[in-house]
Amino acid sequence: MSQGTVCKGAVTYQGIRSPYLESGDRRSEEAVVFVHGNPGSSEDWRDLLGRVGQLARAVAPDMPGFGQADKPKDFDYTVEGYARHLDGILNHLRVRRAHLVLHDFGGPWGLTWAAQHPERLCSVTLINIGIMPGYRWHSLARIWRTPLLGELFQATTTRFGFGFLIQRTNPRGLPKAMVDRMYRDMDWGTKRAVLRLYRATDNPGQMAEALGALFRQLDVPALVIWGAADPYVPVRFAERQREFFPRARIVILEQSGHWPFADDPEAVAGALIPFLQKQLEA
Repeated sequence: MSQGTVCKGAVTYQGIRSPYLESGDRRSEEAVVFVHGNPGSSEDWRDLLGRVGQLARAVAPDMPGFGQADKPKDFDYTVEGYARHLDGILNHLRVRRAHLVLHDFGGPWGLTWAAQHPERLCSVTLINIGIMPGYRWHSLARIWRTPLLGELFQATTTRFGFGFLIQRTNPRGLPKAMVDRMYRDMDWGTKRAVLRLYRATDNPGQMAEALGALFRQLDVPALVIWGAADPYVPVRFAERQREFFPRARIVILEQSGHWPFADDPEAVAGALIPFLQKQLEA
């Protein structure tokens, strides 16, 4: 599939500047909205943005504390705070209806926004994330959540150590340019955001209790894409998404890790593009 033009812009909401990437017809009030996680930025989605831009408007913001967005000390680094900020970005961009594509912490942020604005949700694509009853934090998250130990870990992580940690947990490997970009973005503002976000999220499985019934009732079209070798979010949660999204299509990529859109972009695009086409034509 040919690529659309990807353009850059920036939104300032409540004094916080969030750069974004955009493709497709920017006049449309219906858009495919890509939300990154940790560590991540709008650049994670550049390839998919170009592809989706051939079908529809597509936008991907840098969320506060990540990428090139502002990283203020006084931002509300909670799931609820990020959901509010996402709403501010979408309102500024005049996105009234959204097809969400969510990864990592973008899942809780985006799903919380959707629960607050169900009339604006068209479809959801979950990439190695979802509503996960009983989920417990992985070992790295437990380090970040521990006072002093988390700060020490962040202060002593070198470029080599960061790259080693990322690559050893992805059997197919991630593009070096992506890993280098992640590390460049990981300044102290981002490190502080990570610590505060994880420490504010005591029970990551709680969303099942809070939002599960709502999403079952909404029964929105859903696509679930999961790298089976993800060490952070186990693949067993992929099939469980049908408990909350009854019509979900599940795609398991056996050789992919936590970032399947980076280590197997053709497979992810091969699932996502037809799914979105169907929803946009409905």
